[in-house]
Amino acid sequence: MKKYIAEALGTFALVVAGCGAIVVDGTTGGTITHSGVAWTFGLIVMAMIYALGDVSGAHINPAATISFWWAGRFEGRHVLPYVAAQSLGALTAAAMLRLLFPDHVTLGATLPSGSWWQSFVLEVLLTWLLMFVVLNVSTGAKEKGIMAGAAIGGVVALEAMFAGPICGASMNPARSLGPALISGQLQHLWLYLTAPILGAILAVFSCCSVQEKGCCTVLPGRSCVSD
Repeated sequence: MKKYIAEALGTFALVVAGCGAIVVDGTTGGTITHSGVAWTFGLIVMAMIYALGDVSGAHINPAATISFWWAGRFEGRHVLPYVAAQSLGALTAAAMLRLLFPDHVTLGATLPSGSWWQSFVLEVLLTWLLMFVVLNVSTGAKEKGIMAGAAIGGVVALEAMFAGPICGASMNPARSLGPALISGQLQHLWLYLTAPILGAILAVFSCCSVQEKGCCTVLPGRSCVSD
């Protein structure tokens, strides 16, 4: 139960900080700036990894949970409870933002600025890159593990920096679900629920191509070290 609570709290913090930065930026006439929003997402992810990594692994992302399970590094019986906890945390955070900013239209919901397929492809690629890094830095040398939070947070900030204006750079179905449901911005929600999961699964195969062990069991001849 502590693991599920940690996942709910971590995702709550992610949405309150990240989507909150978007809302505050819009409310105050751009004082945070796009770069500030990107760094907010990266920093909160890094902080939650260091705060909760020893408790639940700090997935705070259904796509990450599914990717770890697909790679054979996470027990299947925990997948649905993790996803439920993450979704609950995101919904609670979005409801908090609605309470604080009742007139804001989107609450930081992810929406395509161009065509849906452009954002779909970008979300697949962004999540693939994120999870490729996550899978590789979360196994192996202890020194690499110590820096995992910084590396993962840095990738989140990097991707939000260059792709956020086009697709929102969600990479996280829960992060998109909460603001979309609470704000009623549901027209493109399917995109942000499916594309990150596809990208996260593709990352498992990419990890297998460069790691001899400790990454996955989905390719013949590859062994798995459970984390």
